[in-house]
Amino acid sequence: EEKRIREFYQSRGLDRVTQPSGDDTVGGDPMGLPYSTFDHSRAHYFRYDEHVSLCLEKLSSSKDKSKAMLQQKYVRCSVRAQIRHLRRVLCHRLGLSLQHVQILFDNEPLPDHMTMKQLWLSRWFGKPAPLLLHYSIKDKRR
Repeated sequence: EEKRIREFYQSRGLDRVTQPSGDDTVGGDPMGLPYSTFDHSRAHYFRYDEHVSLCLEKLSSSKDKSKAMLQQKYVRCSVRAQIRHLRRVLCHRLGLSLQHVQILFDNEPLPDHMTMKQLWLSRWFGKPAPLLLHYSIKDKRR
C-alpha cells in the first residue's frame, strides 16, 4: 500500500501532504517519502484560490478629462472576489465614495454581488486574459 501511495504522489510530482502528529519521524516516513505539512485551518484564505487577471480602464468621456485615473490598471484577484470588493478598492485608490464609482462591462453596470468567476464564465469565457472592465465616475454634485 505504501508503495502505491508513493508512486501516486511521485507520478504527479507532488509532496505527500499529511496532518502533522507528534510521533512522526523527522524528515520523512520509514519508506523514505518526505512529508510536507499543510495547515487546513487556513485553507479558506483567498490566497489558495484560483486567480483572475483584470484590466480596469476609465470609461472615456469628453468632459471627464481632468478626473482621477488609476496608476495601476492591472489587478489580479481571487475568483471569489465580488464586484463590491473591486469597487471598494477602486474607491479607496481614487479617493471617492462608493456612490460615485460604477463598474461596467460593455457599458452595462455590473451587480455588486457578482463574483469574478461568474463574470469570467458568463461574459469572457474563451477570450484571452486579462478581463477588461471599465469604471465610470459619477458627478459629485448630487
